[in-house]
Amino acid sequence: MKLYQLRAKQSLPMSMEEAWDFLSSPANLKVITPEHMGFNILDGADRKMFPGQIIQYIVSPFAGIKTKWVTEITHVKEGAYFVDEQRFGPYALWHHKHFIRKIEGGVEMEDIIDYKLPFGILGQMMHPLIVKGQLKKIFSFREKKLEDLFGTMPNTTNELHLRSI
Repeated sequence: MKLYQLRAKQSLPMSMEEAWDFLSSPANLKVITPEHMGFNILDGADRKMFPGQIIQYIVSPFAGIKTKWVTEITHVKEGAYFVDEQRFGPYALWHHKHFIRKIEGGVEMEDIIDYKLPFGILGQMMHPLIVKGQLKKIFSFREKKLEDLFGTMPNTTNELHLRSI
């Protein structure tokens, strides 16, 4: 069983409250997801995040292929972090931790995603060919969109790393 991990860090010139308000609203996920993904929230995004919340989406991870994705918010520490886990969807495993930390001049947001692809060796072969690049594009779009919305931090470097674990 091969697991992968994506780590992304981004610094933004905003308060902890602004960051938490934006990130803890499931409806904002559509705002920071590329349009070509065909991302639509079907149910469960009508309130602020809470443990046990189920959110249902339709997403098109690859051109012409639509799939239902169901996630559960499993952990929430108000103003600091939350965790979403896929219950049904395109991955064999998807465990996504979102952290927000106060830094000088703003906040640092960190995403840590542990994931596994379906279809055994075929899924592993698809990782470097399609999935890895797709995830990089999604998180690069997210980084730019957040900078467009909230501004950029001087003298900071955003990070994006994908690796096998």
